[in-house]
Order: sequence, then structure tokens, then C-alpha cells
Amino acid sequence: MRVASIQLEMADRPKAMNVEHVLGVIDRMPAVDLILLPEIWPCGFFAFDRYAAESEPLDGPTVTAFRQQARARRCHILMGSLVERDADGLFNTTVFIGPAGDIVARYRKVHLFGYQSDETTLLTPGKETVVADAPWGRAGFSTCYDLRFPELFRRMVDRGAEIFLIPSAWPLARIEAWRLFNRARAHENLAFLVSCNCAGENAGKRYGGHSMIVDPWGKVLAEGGEGGEIVTAEIDTREAARARAEFPALADRVFR
Repeated sequence: MRVASIQLEMADRPKAMNVEHVLGVIDRMPAVDLILLPEIWPCGFFAFDRYAAESEPLDGPTVTAFRQQARARRCHILMGSLVERDADGLFNTTVFIGPAGDIVARYRKVHLFGYQSDETTLLTPGKETVVADAPWGRAGFSTCYDLRFPELFRRMVDRGAEIFLIPSAWPLARIEAWRLFNRARAHENLAFLVSCNCAGENAGKRYGGHSMIVDPWGKVLAEGGEGGEIVTAEIDTREAARARAEFPALADRVFR
């Protein structure tokens, strides 16, 4: 399968302009099987003052537009995350859309980020570990700060995950930790990992870029730089099962 991670160059733009820009980027892309977008890209993660006003339900205009896009291109789209609004509050929600335009999975970020951030005060944490079927294997979902919590990834593996899909808004100041965690989460779980990080600047904060596609052995197959770009690679997700059979570390776990 061919995957494409759209590492967006963020700026302080209106939400409608960001959505129009991203839809245009996808329109101009060659055919791929899976497209990823970063975390809270419609307004920018650090634009906390915009969260409430620009939140919307999953049947709102943004998700609807990307469902139509997935159906038109006959591909899967992990449309990154947006601020979802429902009766229980506001959530940092990742939406995984299938080629028929259906919502295959919804993941609400479990580990909200409180360090120099208002995410923990504005949003409600998710409570579920989410893994979903796709034609190329079982996909597990996490978002940005979740990368620092390996137990979440083991829970996904126990639910059959062979590939991790991760939207993010990781800042440049901690980019070496980002690069480490991408490789570590892939290799320790003998799984593929595809991440999509923001680039550029938003609300005075600089994002780190370096979106990555990592194989089950921890080898980086593709990695972005610090600017906006599309990171692509061809992967064979069957390699996860082969790696686990060849090196059965997961089966040797003592504590579960």
C-alpha cells in the first residue's frame, strides 16, 4: 500500500481557508491508499481561544467534506483531528474515513497535554483504546502526546494492531523526543507506524515537522523535514506478522 502524510505548513489562518487548502492539496495528489493529516489542523493546536467557536459535531461540514473526498478518491483518509463538539463536551477527535465515505473509526485523545497548554482545561479526555479493520490490516490510533505512554500502544497490539496512525502537533522544541518515540513505539511493538506532524507556526509556537513512516524493525522508511511537504512510502503491512514470527518478543512478555 502507498501512504501519504500531509505535513501541513501551519499559520494563523481562518478555518475555512485551511479546509479549502487541504482539500486542494488532496485533489492534486497522485493516487494513494491512505492519506494522513495532523492534529487540530483546522484552527491549529495552540489556538486555544478558537476551540469552542470552531468546534463541530462529526456530522458537521468539515468531516462531511472529507467523507466526500475519500469517496471521490476511493482511498482511506485519516483526517487528523479536530475539536469535536457533542453533548458531553469538547474532544480532540481523530476521524478515520473509508473509501466509501463512511466513518470507520473515531478516536478521542486519551492523554491531553497540560504542559504550557490549555488542552486539559478546555477538552474532555477520551476513554477508549481504538483499533479498526482496514483492507491492509488492523490499525490503531493515537494522537501526539499519547506517544509518551507505551501502555496505550500495547493495548492496541493486544487488540490486533499491526500499524499505528498518529496525527500530531508536536513542537520543534522537543523534536528529538518525537523522533525517538516514533521509532520506539514501532519497534517495541513490531508494528508499522505512520505519523503526521504539523510544520510552520501557529499562535506563536513553532511546530517540528518530521512526520515519519517507520517499519516494525524501527527503520525509518521516510521522514519529513521542518517545512510543509508530503511524506510518502510504499509499505507491506504483512511485514508486521513476519517480524513478530521471526522475533517473538511480544509473545515473551511476562506482565500483561
